[in-house]
Amino acid sequence: MNDGRPTPDDNRGTMYCIGRNYAAHAAEMGASIPTDPIVFIKPPAAYCASGSVIALPSFSHDVHHEVELVVVIGRDVDEIEEGQAWSVVAGVGVGIDLTARDVQAHAKRNGEPWATAKSWRHSAPMSDIVPIDNVGIGPWELRLTVNGELRQHGSTSMMERSVPRLISYLASVFSLRAGDVIFTGTPEGVGPVRRGDVVEAWLSDLAHLSVSFT
Repeated sequence: MNDGRPTPDDNRGTMYCIGRNYAAHAAEMGASIPTDPIVFIKPPAAYCASGSVIALPSFSHDVHHEVELVVVIGRDVDEIEEGQAWSVVAGVGVGIDLTARDVQAHAKRNGEPWATAKSWRHSAPMSDIVPIDNVGIGPWELRLTVNGELRQHGSTSMMERSVPRLISYLASVFSLRAGDVIFTGTPEGVGPVRRGDVVEAWLSDLAHLSVSFT
């Protein structure tokens, strides 16, 4: 890019993930839309690239796929108004928030954190990132297939909280740094992945992600 910001693929920082940001997904999980955003964090080690072979964790027997728009932050920001939020975005892509659903359900029942269920190694596969200057601000289509079968299909227009709103909120609470990533929530249709599965995801015709599981 030509404005001094790092290119979208320079670094991967903290991954801020948003729960229940699509009403239909909240409903399929038997949950309501929260008043404030639900935020959990994945570390940089959760990242893996398209083409990766992902080892399913030994501590879970029910890992689910959740396709999401991912947004990469291009410069450090502590506070920002929604109207200015797109100015700090370096690029966008498609990601999959892999979730150990059985571990998450146990944590929910006991009022415990979700870190083990959500943040294990390679639990955040992501496509290449497309510079925001090349794609505008959406909305975009999200699709996910498992072994060629369509499982998830939605639009970023269906998000309960927009990208600018999420950026403004996260910057006010945590501070955002160049290379940080926001996983913006998943539409309905989440489901299990098994050893041997090939999972593909798309953000319109802009970004494609393919991973397999062992």
